[in-house]
Amino acid sequence: MPASSDYKYTQDPEAQSLVIREQGIEEEFIEKLCNLKYIYRSDIRNRAALERNFREKFEALNRVRLTDAELARLLDEIITPDVFTASKTLRAITSFTRDDGTPLNFTLVNIKDWCKNTFEVVNQLRINTDNSHHRYDVLILINGVPCVQIELKTLGINPRRAMEQIVDYKNDPGNGYSKTLLCFLQLFIVSNRDSTYYFANNNARHFAFNADELVNSARLFAGKTKLSLVA
Repeated sequence: MPASSDYKYTQDPEAQSLVIREQGIEEEFIEKLCNLKYIYRSDIRNRAALERNFREKFEALNRVRLTDAELARLLDEIITPDVFTASKTLRAITSFTRDDGTPLNFTLVNIKDWCKNTFEVVNQLRINTDNSHHRYDVLILINGVPCVQIELKTLGINPRRAMEQIVDYKNDPGNGYSKTLLCFLQLFIVSNRDSTYYFANNNARHFAFNADELVNSARLFAGKTKLSLVA
């Protein structure tokens, strides 16, 4: 977690207090996930670390060892700005041609036996692309693939602020949602603990909110089962 000293240069005391309170909410949320046996990965804070972890989980799940060149081509093939193509790849058995010309049939998530997947949580991930420099509060990874993004606000802050932030990120040219493994995100959750909203990922042209628009809402349920993907 970020140390409190990270905030010593904040000029506005009220803004400083707000950031610290949001940090506390984030820490409590991660603790609850850890109690549900999610693995907290404090070492994953940037794109390179995210992709290294994905490689490790991919190789373990598919019982294969990739060369650096194969990994680069694999990422180039599966990362897409189209949300529906990414969703299909996430759930399907897909073919990939290795350096020696042999085919590799792989999967990103074990839909049939969920217990054979690995579930991890990361926070304060920063993704830098050619045109975007974004930070994400909390992400849930399944086999190293980001599947759920959670944005947290303090009490008194309307969760719509977090929704608008997500939309702004999606509309930023070269954003991480289209250029990195974040393209596989299926679900967004925003919460200030008092109100929690969730909404599915979608392509940018269908991804906007206006002041009168309603979204599905529900209390975030801390059950005993793992997050599951619904085909």
